[in-house]
Amino acid sequence: MEELTKKFYKIGDVAQILGLPESTLRYWETQFTLIKPRRNAKNIRFYTPADIETIKKIHFLVKERGLKLDAAQEQIRINREGVDKRYEVVQTLKGIRTHLQELIAALDARKQ
Repeated sequence: MEELTKKFYKIGDVAQILGLPESTLRYWETQFTLIKPRRNAKNIRFYTPADIETIKKIHFLVKERGLKLDAAQEQIRINREGVDKRYEVVQTLKGIRTHLQELIAALDARKQ
């Protein structure tokens, strides 16, 4: 995933970063009290990098761990720190896997 460098992101940008439809983001906003994007006078949502990190954790629980929305919200409510740690560990392991795959590809290309 790309590095978040701006202060605010519109819903289309967030959808593209996370690979989720905008409708999913709007629905999750109604279901999770943690997701509170700022809105301007025209009611356009503006997400901060912290909002996006929260959505990434919800995505991890719902899409990767397979929890239902109620269960994901309960996990966050009763064990926010544990969810944060598991998410960080999984992201670290994914980064390591990607790096190892790149090394294997480089070694294979070198053999040829």
